[in-house]
Parts: sequence; structure tokens; C-alpha cells
Amino acid sequence: MTEPPAEALLFDVPPPPTPVERLLHLADQYTQHNDALDLLLRTTAPSGPDTHAESALRLAADTQSAIKAVQGERLYESVELAETVMRLQQLAFLATASASASGDLHARTARGLTALAPEAAVSCAVTLAAETRRRRWASAPVADQRLTAVQCDALTEIARGHVVAGSSLEREFTRSREPKVLMSTLRALEAKGLVERTANSAHAAYVGGPPQDRVRLTAAGITSLASVIELPPARPSAAPGTTPRPLPATAQATARSR
Repeated sequence: MTEPPAEALLFDVPPPPTPVERLLHLADQYTQHNDALDLLLRTTAPSGPDTHAESALRLAADTQSAIKAVQGERLYESVELAETVMRLQQLAFLATASASASGDLHARTARGLTALAPEAAVSCAVTLAAETRRRRWASAPVADQRLTAVQCDALTEIARGHVVAGSSLEREFTRSREPKVLMSTLRALEAKGLVERTANSAHAAYVGGPPQDRVRLTAAGITSLASVIELPPARPSAAPGTTPRPLPATAQATARSR
């Protein structure tokens, strides 16, 4: 078999992740960091003072890199973009502060500092994706048409670090917030190669119970979610939580007579 020329291999290099994809990956990194701290807080084994510090410092550095990637897009300045950068700067600060909290006595404090980081990173990804699509519609990524609305919601919840899986009495189950991510949805996403489970990486559902499996996006899942995360769902134009008011009787009679 003839080997392809070395020049041809250069074209097989995958493109670098977009800033939106980097933010979704950053959310996953924060989720893994938080899971590790959760397990640390629930173990009786002694741990060194630097158990989580190196991870937190890496997160701070990765967050700063994500900020540079956002700024590198050179989008026109807006309130939304300015707030996105500011929120990411806050995440970097909190991660650095988490690294400073050393030893088991302060592990709970460290955990609290990054508790909302995955959700914040996903929120920044949503804002950046919306701004990018609004300003560069022609170059926006093509939405993954394989995904249903339920699956899009599930991918978002997984990106936020809200979904775990486990088993009991030989039956698998999922635990998540609203909107609920059902096991059937999880299996469908796994079949598409968009999500995976990391065994025994999340804290137990109850004291003394076994660790649960964290559900995470794969690289393909991050790409798919990034292509749809900024798209508004197809819903009625009425404001959330409101219903159209009925017309007065006279107006109804006028409308019927037309």
C-alpha cells in the first residue's frame, strides 16, 4: 500500500475549537474539578494540601485563555460581550482563590467558590454564540439537524454539569434538574456519540451510597451543542409565563362581523 505524501497529512489536522466550543469544554473542566472536590469531601482518607490546588490553577489559566479567544474574535463591542468577558474574569479569579484554599479544612470553601462555574461558562457560551451568529450569520456553524428539541435541552443540561447516571437493582437511572433528562434520551445521545459517562466520578446520591457516573459531552457533543446552543427555541411569541388576554365582548363582536 502506498503511503500518502507528508503534505497530504497536513490537511487532516482538525480545525481548532471555536471560542464557543472552548467555553463548553471549560464548563466540563469545572464540572470535573467540582466532582473531584465532592469526592474529597466525602472520603476519610488523608489528602495533601495541594490535592485540588493544581487543578484550580489550571482552570484559572484555561479561563484566561478562553477570554483571549473571545477577544480574538474581534466582534464589535456590546454590553453582552463586555459582561461575558467580565464573568469569565470573575471565574478566573474564583478559580485562583479556590487554589489558595489548601487542606481538607478549607476544601469545602474551595468547592463553594467554583460551584456555579459550569453554569456560568455555559451561559457565556450562549451569549457569545448569539452575538457571533447575529454579527456573522453567513459564517455561523450549520445546526446539527440530527438533534431534537429534547436532545438539545439534554445536551445543555449535561454541559451545565446537571446530569448523573447510576443503577439500582439492575436498573439504570438518571438524576438531573429541570428539564429532566430521561435515560432513553441519554441512550439516544450515547448512540450518536455525543455524550459519555465517567464511572464513579460524581458524589453519591445519599450518604454512604456509591459514587454516581458523571454524564459528559464528548468532543463531537461539544461541536453539536455549539451549533445549536445560540438558536432560539420555536415557541410562541408571547412573553414567557403570559397568555393572550381575551378581547372585550364588543371587540369580539366586531372581529366576527369582519
